[in-house]
Amino acid sequence: MKRTASGPTVTLCRGCCCGTTRKHPGVDHAGQVERLREGTAGAGRVTLSDCLDACAHSTVAVVSPSREGRAAGGRPVWLLGVLDRDTEDEIVAWVQAGGPGVADPPGMLDLRVFTPARRIRAQVE
Repeated sequence: MKRTASGPTVTLCRGCCCGTTRKHPGVDHAGQVERLREGTAGAGRVTLSDCLDACAHSTVAVVSPSREGRAAGGRPVWLLGVLDRDTEDEIVAWVQAGGPGVADPPGMLDLRVFTPARRIRAQVE
C-alpha cells in the first residue's frame, strides 16, 4: 500500500531505551513498528526517532496531525507506555480516522496522553 505524506505521522521512539529489550523485555519491538506501519499505510506514516528524550514515559509515540488536522487546530499528541497491541490498534484506528484535529483519540488512548517539557516538544513540533 502507498504511504501518504499528507496524513498523520506517528513518530516512535527507538534507539535509546524505548525500543529495547533491555528496558522492555518480552515486547516485540520490530513487530510493533511493522504493525504500526502496516496499519497506517495509505492513511499516514510511521517514522522512527533515536530518542524523544522522554525516557521516563517509555515507550513514547507522538501522533502529529495531517495538514487538515493542523488547520483544524490539531497539535502533536504525546503518548506514553506504548507497549501492547491494544494501544497499537488504537493508534492505528486514530490515524485511519484522521488523527489529531480531525478525530478524537479512540478507546483508552486519551489516558496515555502526556505533556513533555517545552524543550522536548520543540524537537517534534
